[in-house]
Amino acid sequence: MTADVISVDLPMTFKKRGGRKVIVLPDGTQGNPAPMATIDNTMIKAIARAFRWQKLLENGTYGCLDEIAKAERIGPSFVSRVIRLALLAPDIVEAVLAGRQPAHLALKDLMLPFPVEWSGQRERFRMGGGG
Repeated sequence: MTADVISVDLPMTFKKRGGRKVIVLPDGTQGNPAPMATIDNTMIKAIARAFRWQKLLENGTYGCLDEIAKAERIGPSFVSRVIRLALLAPDIVEAVLAGRQPAHLALKDLMLPFPVEWSGQRERFRMGGGG
């Protein structure tokens, strides 16, 4: 009696999303048929930093982004890119905190320039809803 060998090829790749690996199919969709909440801790931490820095500027603890950068021992350009996240539409922030952001959305996308208008942000990041 001989054993039959069956070979199955599955075209897929692995990508990191929020520090976790996910399977991405050839058409670009994730391998999960039923999408679950994907908490992206790096995105959440960046948004939290942005709001904290904004508050420090508003209450006068720091007078400018350069002072924040010096205190945090990071580059001023990084501070300026992160602090913009405090301008995100509330529904986008809520979605990220709940892990309901689109699978395609990563922190690197949020770090690029985006519209100040909330409707423009929803369009840019391909997120629906809001008000």
